[in-house]
Amino acid sequence: MPAPALLPRPTALLLIAAIACCFAGNHVAARLAFDDGAGVLTAILCRAGTALLVLGTLVAWRRERLALPAGTGGWQLLLGLLLAVQSLCLYSAVARIPVALALLVANTFPVLLALLNWATGGPRPTRRACLVMGIVLAGLLLALDVPARLAEARGGGSGIAWGAGVAFALTAATVFACSLWITDRRLATLPGTVRSFYAMLTVCVSMAIAGAAGAVPGGLAWPQHAPGWTGLALLMLLYCTGFTLLFVSVPRLDMARNAPMMNVEPIATLFIGWAVLDQWLAPIQLAGTLVVLAGIVLLSRSRR
Repeated sequence: MPAPALLPRPTALLLIAAIACCFAGNHVAARLAFDDGAGVLTAILCRAGTALLVLGTLVAWRRERLALPAGTGGWQLLLGLLLAVQSLCLYSAVARIPVALALLVANTFPVLLALLNWATGGPRPTRRACLVMGIVLAGLLLALDVPARLAEARGGGSGIAWGAGVAFALTAATVFACSLWITDRRLATLPGTVRSFYAMLTVCVSMAIAGAAGAVPGGLAWPQHAPGWTGLALLMLLYCTGFTLLFVSVPRLDMARNAPMMNVEPIATLFIGWAVLDQWLAPIQLAGTLVVLAGIVLLSRSRR
């Protein structure tokens, strides 16, 4: 079967930017729901449940076999569990610190993936890549405004919440890098739809078990007022839209060339968070955000 024709590059870039904006809006909507009392597990279950329905429909429409090749079942289960942890940590970060910063820290996963590939026998990062990683780290320190956070902690302010939020976001980045390594090294032969179907199924089941066991206090709470319910509904709609667009159109997007456009997501989150949540960053944090994004784009375009 011939590969589908690629979209013109301007069209592909515009579509990727729209997908990134959907994911950005999904996280802002999650914060809106969290601020109204919704639990983290509730948001994850709603998001993963809608994605599971979409993937199930795609699998049935394409008549793909759900049988897993020998030796891949354990890796597939591990992938689903890692994505469940990543979702839990990312939403926990979104609930504690400005959404744009949570996404920015979580989007450092390409740096961690490069280091993980090297640690597991892959090519050593070039001097250029190491320099870019150092620039990303410096930009991250600016974006988080570390001196101000330390001063808040010493003054009895919100330093604890910030520390927990950043730790959750870093954990989400680390776990996501591991999940990408597994996808590339152990599950690359599986059709993407089937792999993602089982991953979302694992996320739903594990989050439901965690909620039933009371592992996350208040994790299954529902919003208390109309704004929270609106946020939860938009969370599902935007994630499902972005997820579906990405899966349906990715063979035509030339992602090897155009993937850096996905880094529009933290920038879109910054502006949507300002418009919806009145969250804004100081000039030094904006400068750090631009430095981090520039570094990630340079790293993703590196041949090694």
